Amino acid sequence: MRTYIVEDNPTIRENLVATLEELGGVASIGFAETEEQGSGWLTSPDGQWDLAIVDLFLKQGSGLGVIQACKDRNAHQKVVVLTNYATPDIRTRCTQLGVDAVFDKSTDIDALIEFCLDLQNGSR
Repeated sequence: MRTYIVEDNPTIRENLVATLEELGGVASIGFAETEEQGSGWLTSPDGQWDLAIVDLFLKQGSGLGVIQACKDRNAHQKVVVLTNYATPDIRTRCTQLGVDAVFDKSTDIDALIEFCLDLQNGSR
């Protein structure tokens, strides 16, 4: 599963990549630290990705802009939010923008991993 990560914190990004690669079948194919970089790559004509993991607060811009840019993605392409601010309002806003799931960085890593495994098994 080709995964693109939009996260500006290098430590979090590196730990996330390591965790996902341990699952087997999840390959990090790149990352962005800003809204412009993430939106540009995810909406490029080749669109060769299966999962985008997006943080909301970035070096420049917002993950919400990245999510909006992906609104016309292919049906098999999933977008999830991984944030420290998974409040009910944020979850609602992200759902309205079409994300497939919202995970809290501090409490939902196991749920994110389960989501990835479900995608690999074709059950999402």
